[in-house]
Amino acid sequence: MNGKEQQRAMILTGVIEGRLTAGEAAELMSLSQRQERRLRHAFLRDGPAALVHGNRGRRPTHALDGDLRCRVLALAEGIYAGCNDQHLTELLAEREGIALSRSSVRRILRVAGRRSPQRRRAPRHRSRRERMPQAGMLLQVDGSRHQWLGPAGPWLTLVGAIDDATGDVPYALFREQEDAQGYLLLLREVVRRRGVPLALYSDRHKIFQASDKPPTLTEQLAGGRLPTQVGRVLNELNITWIGARSPQAKGRVERLWRTFQDRLYQELRLGGVSTLEQANTALPALLSRHNARFRQPPATAGSAYRRLPTGTRPADVFCFRYWRTVSMDNVVSLAGRVIPVPPGPQHRPDRDLPQVHRPV
Repeated sequence: MNGKEQQRAMILTGVIEGRLTAGEAAELMSLSQRQERRLRHAFLRDGPAALVHGNRGRRPTHALDGDLRCRVLALAEGIYAGCNDQHLTELLAEREGIALSRSSVRRILRVAGRRSPQRRRAPRHRSRRERMPQAGMLLQVDGSRHQWLGPAGPWLTLVGAIDDATGDVPYALFREQEDAQGYLLLLREVVRRRGVPLALYSDRHKIFQASDKPPTLTEQLAGGRLPTQVGRVLNELNITWIGARSPQAKGRVERLWRTFQDRLYQELRLGGVSTLEQANTALPALLSRHNARFRQPPATAGSAYRRLPTGTRPADVFCFRYWRTVSMDNVVSLAGRVIPVPPGPQHRPDRDLPQVHRPV
């Protein structure tokens, strides 16, 4: 008997001997008078054994089997090493047929002295911007440089987009580096799968904005900065570009990279992916699983994505467009006007001028 049960035995003995009333005994034991009477009758019938809980010493019916505990621990330290508690719980259910709650998996690991690789940081007070109310109103895009294929693999850049309203990742792709072609491929697939977004939120990479150097003679003649290849596509599709001034400003896509570097990294390892081509082949299925797990409903139903303007061919938009490079002595004469043909990428103001298109 423990201390509480010994105390109850003394109180019930006092009631039986007449030193305490039933009401006083019930108050001392923090029980109702009905429960005190039931306990007193059982004490008279069975003695002190009546005060001991009937399940004491028995194995709980919902207790996990010892072999199952050992199997979970072996998997956590073996093939699924490095997965956090929640991710491990999902992988055990999907791949091993072991349906356990996160708390059960966590308890098994902690008893064995194994901590989660993802340490929770103390929450900080931040004034976060509210999500956009409707899908397609704002896409945050960025590139994440990481050893996605393991410590022995190459450094790759994952270029992706996340919808600000829903957390949905419409498309992403692996590149050897963060470049204009990667963003054009990203935009092309987003438009094909979802539609044309209203705005794009990114860092102030030179891929999106013109150089801050003094304008060239060509730009002075053109009357302004010449857009980059990605900037030209945004202008033609009427997509507003917003440049973030800090990583925290585009925190949604930054937090996406942290999730991907934890979960997607492990999924690629478990899938035996070892090359850039294999990674891009496996990525769509992994993004579908991610969206099903993390997508949130928007505040406003419907979609703000737009269709491509009528008559617009994607191949004519998502491409590298260059003016023909000629010397300043060579000019093109149009209707009596002499117009120099400058080198370098720029938006074409006149369709009659010769151009070079290079598909993405």
